[in-house]
Amino acid sequence: MRALGTLSFLFLLWSAVAVPVHEPSAGALEVPGTKCSIIDNRREWRDLTTEQRSKYIDAVKCLHKLPPRDKTRAATTRFEEFQATHILLTDRVHLVGHFLPWHRHLGTLYGRALQEECGYDGPTTYWDWTRDDMNLPLLNSPIFDSVTGFGGDGVEGTYTLPSDPTNQTGIFPFPGQQASKIWKGCVQDGPFRDWVVHLGPGRMNTAHCLVRGVNEFMRSAYTVASVENVLGSKTFESFRLIIDRLPGVHGGGHAMVGGEMTNTYSAGADPLFYLHHGGLDRLWWKWQQADPTNRLYAISGPTTQRGRDNVTLDFEIDFPALGPNITVRDTMDSSLYPNCFTYE
Repeated sequence: MRALGTLSFLFLLWSAVAVPVHEPSAGALEVPGTKCSIIDNRREWRDLTTEQRSKYIDAVKCLHKLPPRDKTRAATTRFEEFQATHILLTDRVHLVGHFLPWHRHLGTLYGRALQEECGYDGPTTYWDWTRDDMNLPLLNSPIFDSVTGFGGDGVEGTYTLPSDPTNQTGIFPFPGQQASKIWKGCVQDGPFRDWVVHLGPGRMNTAHCLVRGVNEFMRSAYTVASVENVLGSKTFESFRLIIDRLPGVHGGGHAMVGGEMTNTYSAGADPLFYLHHGGLDRLWWKWQQADPTNRLYAISGPTTQRGRDNVTLDFEIDFPALGPNITVRDTMDSSLYPNCFTYE
């Protein structure tokens, strides 16, 4: 638990038409490891058409209006159910060998929910941060557009972190930077300006707005050169460690958006969580595809934080209220069920 609190603290400090996959393969009966009959050609946000972007955002908002499937948990909507699962399992799926496989499948389940439950008929999307590696303010990125994007920065003074004497937020002190800058305020433009979530910050349950505090400094983790350095990793072990190096492409993206995205537990309150992790998964996918013979099923790292047992391909990962348990092996090949995707 302490390790995850430290990770959350470090995040804060370094403050074309695609074929949908929402129809299952009747022939394969959705058996893990079988060939997919339909492939989701995942595309970067700014490569979607304006209509696809609008439909994607509508589907996210739809998911936040649907009731949760599991009425026994604190989630009040289907969207929050995904966030709740991440909160519940945070200590088991971060700083471990199955971090990437678990988040890969979470993204797949989320994308399918948008398609199957909310009628989105476009490709799953992601954020390629290197396309914002230019001499323009980060908020000029199409990602933060108020009409065809996810809205901009939080407005200072519109949000105050709740009192938390037992540290349920998982937020540690902010040496060198005030919490009020990182949790700057409520997003008040764009499609999520009226967004209200009921989980977070951290493990608390409080009704609050979408909070951001965009951090220009963290763009240094997303230059073309820094991402190429990650892709140059020779082993999965070096790859998984370098993405969590600070500042790095995992924590750096959370800190760059700021606000709730900086919280290791409740970051899924921000719809950008899924685009950021889509970008991270694409990086892993590119690394795998560069040498599939040796990398497609490469896995290493502990099964628990600071644990001594190494993860294996047969290690089981779970997704309460979202889908059945699967193994790490089931996530590794994007061309096989339950993955069924490629990246453009």
